[in-house]
Amino acid sequence: MPADEDKYPEESGRRRFVKGVVGSATLGAVAAGTAASIDTATSAPGAGGGTVEFVGIELTDGPAPRGMPIIPIQIDGGTLKGYWPEVEEIEQQGRTVKVSEADVGGITYSSTWFQYCGVQKYAGTAPDADADNTFLAKPDGTYEWMSELSSGDPLTVDDFTDYKEWGNGIGKSGLGKPAMANWRNTSDGRPMPIQVLRSPEVSKMANGEGKYSSLPGDVQSFLSEATQDGFMAWLDKCTHFCCVPGFKTSDYPGAEDKVYCQCHQSIYDPFTPVKGQFVALPR
Repeated sequence: MPADEDKYPEESGRRRFVKGVVGSATLGAVAAGTAASIDTATSAPGAGGGTVEFVGIELTDGPAPRGMPIIPIQIDGGTLKGYWPEVEEIEQQGRTVKVSEADVGGITYSSTWFQYCGVQKYAGTAPDADADNTFLAKPDGTYEWMSELSSGDPLTVDDFTDYKEWGNGIGKSGLGKPAMANWRNTSDGRPMPIQVLRSPEVSKMANGEGKYSSLPGDVQSFLSEATQDGFMAWLDKCTHFCCVPGFKTSDYPGAEDKVYCQCHQSIYDPFTPVKGQFVALPR
């Protein structure tokens, strides 16, 4: 291949600026990783660091190290919300620390699931933050249907009534209707970017039907409690370089009906949830 030939195909959607900055970005990541390692090693896990097990949508291709964590859904009078566990104080490594965790279908669901990519610095990540758990619409142009909503509108069940037929000309129609939203909104910090999806496949996963009967028992049990009426949600931060990917946003081969990150072609499948592990960064 000639040295000046672009190795990234046009259909990949890869941002052209990446070629020019990837070197510096990689060096920056090394420095940040080193600092994070030191911080993790010198901070009590209860203060917001340490190894954590989570359930997320599966990474199926690309350079990202793992999937993105799932957020348990709650429906309150038709309004969509994310579940945030009650805060407890525990003794850990000789310190009294606050934690926010609960058993969801036999899996320990915790605020530490979301402590990566800088999200650990958001005010809403703190276990006792005064944060709004409502999913608030973020009509950023990703999905044309969301132009009907104003930024900050609560997402409701009624917004997704056509989820069994919805399509946007990419991949197959009828796999579900997605939305971009914000979560854990506070008066003094930025909210977490999330993606919401209502799909007929979600109910099948939660019930272990058909091809989903092979899901690990603890993952299926988690999904039975973490999803409702075909709704699921996840923290929308690519675990590679922290971009915000999207479900059914690209014709890139193999990504048409999945979640695609255009920066470095990482692909995630919301219909193959898995259990994983990573080192959560300290708050």
